[in-house]
Amino acid sequence: MDEILNEPLDWLDEVIQSYNSEKTALIPVLQSVQNRYRFLPEHVVEHISEQMSIPMSKIYGVATFYAQFSIEPKGKHLVQICVGTACHVRGSKELVTRVRKEYGLTPEKHTSDDKLMTLENVACIGACAMAPAAIVDGCMYGHLTNGDKISELLTKLFKENEE
Repeated sequence: MDEILNEPLDWLDEVIQSYNSEKTALIPVLQSVQNRYRFLPEHVVEHISEQMSIPMSKIYGVATFYAQFSIEPKGKHLVQICVGTACHVRGSKELVTRVRKEYGLTPEKHTSDDKLMTLENVACIGACAMAPAAIVDGCMYGHLTNGDKISELLTKLFKENEE
């Protein structure tokens, strides 16, 4: 990841130029950065600010308003546990507690020290019939009725991705 963060930003200049450096293109430019790095590194935001003549405060205002953007590095795997009403009633709190315990996370610390995974609580993922449910790396999993199920699922998925 460090080598990617230290790369020249020529690719970003091309993205910005493809929108004629229009300030109205800030969101698609930020989306390009988010897709590449999985978060918005400060030096890249500074570059965007300079190239598009947009104050950094405005860029951060946009970045913190929209949930799709992150200003903190994310782990290799993204685990989103639904804490909406149906999932909450069926035990999603136990899933969150288990994942936090196993990966050394807290309500304030969302990414594991080894950057293997990031945990996010989400209000609803639209899978109430499968509650409690989670999305791991974009794939939905349901009926995670206890901490053991989420633990086994993550162990299996993370091992498969390492092979």
